Amino acid sequence: MKVSLKFGIATIALAGATQTLAETPAEVAPKPAELTTSGMPEVPIALVEATRPYQEYRTASFMGWDASDRSILVSTRFGDVRQVHRVAMPMGARQQLTFENEPVGATIDPTGSMIIVSKDAGGNEFSQLYRWEDGKLVLLTDGESRNGFGGWTEDGELIAFSSTKRTGKLGDLYIMDPRDPSTERLVYEAPGVGWFPGGFSRDKSKLMVIRYVSITNMDVYELDIETGKLEPVRDPAPDEAFGSFAESPDGTVWLTADIGSDIKRLGTLDRESGEFVRQGEFGGWEITGIELSEDGGTLAVVTNEKGSSQLWFYDTATGEERRVDTLPAGLIGSLEFAPWGPLGFTFTSATSPADAYSIDPVSFEVTRWTRSETGGLDPMDNVEAELVEVASFDGEQISGWLYRPDPKKFPGPRPLLISIHGGPESQYRPGFLGSRNYYLNELGVAQFMPNVRGSTGFGKRFVSLDNGPFKREDSVRDIGAFLDKLGDDPAIDADRIGVRGGSYGGYMCYASILAYDEQLVGAECNVAISNFVTFLENTEDYRRDLRRAEYGDERDPEQRAKLEEISPLKRIDEIEDPLFVIQGANDPRVPKSEADQVVERVRAAGEDVWYLVGENEGHGFAKKENSDYYGWAAVMFWQDLLTDAEQ
Repeated sequence: MKVSLKFGIATIALAGATQTLAETPAEVAPKPAELTTSGMPEVPIALVEATRPYQEYRTASFMGWDASDRSILVSTRFGDVRQVHRVAMPMGARQQLTFENEPVGATIDPTGSMIIVSKDAGGNEFSQLYRWEDGKLVLLTDGESRNGFGGWTEDGELIAFSSTKRTGKLGDLYIMDPRDPSTERLVYEAPGVGWFPGGFSRDKSKLMVIRYVSITNMDVYELDIETGKLEPVRDPAPDEAFGSFAESPDGTVWLTADIGSDIKRLGTLDRESGEFVRQGEFGGWEITGIELSEDGGTLAVVTNEKGSSQLWFYDTATGEERRVDTLPAGLIGSLEFAPWGPLGFTFTSATSPADAYSIDPVSFEVTRWTRSETGGLDPMDNVEAELVEVASFDGEQISGWLYRPDPKKFPGPRPLLISIHGGPESQYRPGFLGSRNYYLNELGVAQFMPNVRGSTGFGKRFVSLDNGPFKREDSVRDIGAFLDKLGDDPAIDADRIGVRGGSYGGYMCYASILAYDEQLVGAECNVAISNFVTFLENTEDYRRDLRRAEYGDERDPEQRAKLEEISPLKRIDEIEDPLFVIQGANDPRVPKSEADQVVERVRAAGEDVWYLVGENEGHGFAKKENSDYYGWAAVMFWQDLLTDAEQ
C-alpha cells in the first residue's frame, strides 16, 4: 500500500487533543551525541513534552536476597542505564550501589558477603566480571574476552564462569575465588560452542555442565572439578531440552525437561543412571521456572498458562501441589528463596511495571518491596490484552495478543500496529507496555503482538515448525493469516496497519512489508536480519553455529541458495512503503552491515528510508537518552502514517 510521509508540520496528540506546530530549528529536541541519523526529520519539542509522562516510567527487577541483613538487591534506573540498588525493607528507599555508564547485572553470594557485577562496553556483549567493593568495581576477568557467570558454591567461596579468553570463540569453563583473581583455574576446555556452567554440586566437587545445541536439543554432563573428567548424566543422542536445575540437601536433582513430553515438566534426575522421573501435574501446563527452598522441602514452580504466569508450591516429600491465589494475572520471574523462608520474585502486568515482591510459601501472603514510578500516569488506565487465535494457511493454530484503545475515547475503526518479537525462540506474553501505552491511550492506535510458529511456550513441536531455510517463510505466512483475521475486525481500520519488529522480528518486519505490501502501510525494522547468508557469515564466532541450527547452514550449497532466496535483501528494492531502520553500531548478534546494505539498496532504488544508528549501542538501545529519541522518532513515523496520512 503506497503511502508517503509528510514533513514540515508536526501534529502532536495528547489526552485526545491535537496541537499543530510549524517546525523551526528552535523547536526541535537536541539529538544525543551518540546517535547518527539520516533521511529522517528532527524531533519537535512539542512531541517530547507530549510523550514525557510515558517515557518516565521505571522498573525494579528482583536480583536476590542479601543474607547478611535480609535486604534485597534490585535492578532499576535512576539515570541513563540500569544499576544495582539495595532495598532494606519492603517499600524502603532504593540505595544505589553501582554507578556505571553501562547497564550492569549482578549476583550476590549465598552468605551475603560479596556481589559480583557483569558489564559490557557499548552493548558489545563481551561482558567482564567484577567484584563490587563500596561502590567501586574490581575487575576479575581479562578485560577483553566474553565472560558469563555460572553460579556460586553454597558457602560463597567459589564462582564458576565461562570465558572465550583461550580461543576468542569457545566458552571454556573456569572457577575462581573472587576475593583473589589469581586463583582462577581452567577446569574444562570446550570442544565447540554452546558449553555453559550449570552450577556447583552442594559439596563443591562437581560442576553441572550444559551443552546447548538448539532450543530443543541440549545435553547434561557433570564435571569432576579435581580430575577434569566429564561424564554425561543422560545419553546425549536424543533431542531433549532442559530448563531450571536445583539440588536438594540430600543430593536429589530437581529439574524441568521435555523428556517424554512436548512441553517442559517437573522431575528428578538420577545422577548415576540418568533416569528422569516426572513429578507433579500443575494443571498440565508448561513449567517456566523452579526454585528450591533452603531445606529442600518446598519447590516454587511457575507455569505458563496461555501467556500468564501461575505460581505453585510443591511439597517435595508428599507431592502436594498448592496453587497460589493471592497474585493477579501477570508475569513472574527471577525466583529465589530466602534462607529464612519467603520467596522473592519479579512481577509485572499490563497495569504494573516490573517490581520486586516476596511471598510466604505457607500463608501465601504477598509483600511488595518496590513500587516503580509511572511518570505520574495511573497504570490502572492501561488496557488489558485479549487473546486472538486463528488457523494459519496450513491449519496450524497460531495466536497473539491484541490491545484495543478505549472505544469511548476513540470510536470507530482504529489503526493497528503489529509488533513481532525476536528470537524466534521467544514468546510475547502480555506485560507492561511502558511508553507504547502512548499509542493506545493518546493516539488511539491498537497494538498486536503475534506469536508465529517457531515461538516458545507452545511445545517443542511448535517451536521447530520454522527450522531451516525451507520452512522459514511459513512464519511469514502466519502474518498473512493474522492480517486477514484482523482486517475483518470491524473495530480495526484495515487500510491503516503497520508492522514493526526487532532482531529475528526485524527479518519478519522486512519480509512482511514485502509479502503484504497491499495490506501494510509502513515498516519499522530494528537490528534486523536482512540477508541470512551475510548474517551468518558476520555474526560473532561464539554464536554462529548456534544460529545455523535454527536458520540453516550457509556452507551447504543447497541451503545457501535457499537462504539467499528467502532473504529480504534480494527484493528490498521493491519496497515502496515508508521504511524506518534502526541499528546499534556495536551489535555482535546482527551486525550493522545488515542494516547498511538495506539502506543503500532502498535509496539506490529511489525510495526514502529513515536510518537511526546508536554508536554506543548493541543489540537494542540500552541507554535512556538514545531509547527516548528513538521512541519519539517512531511516534513521528507512525503518527503520520496511521493517524494523519491521507490513505
